[in-house]
Amino acid sequence: MIYTLDKPADQLSEKILCWYINITSKVQVIRISNIPNWYFERTVFPGERFIFESFSQAELEIYQKDQNNTIFCQQRLCCELEVEEDKDS
Repeated sequence: MIYTLDKPADQLSEKILCWYINITSKVQVIRISNIPNWYFERTVFPGERFIFESFSQAELEIYQKDQNNTIFCQQRLCCELEVEEDKDS
């Protein structure tokens, strides 16, 4: 499933197909907020694999609670999460 909300700004580069997998045992919230006029947020459950469209310059923010219920955030560039096409298929 591909989830996008709002129309992205016209001056941005072409969209790329990205993937993310929650390898933890905790529920995570992922979001992209650094693209003007575009908003993306999704809950990702433990073990869930998620494919989405984004822009190479977008930053995926990954939010998760730790054992003390403190929320922490990791960031990944979407260009690092791009799905690579298998040339042999």
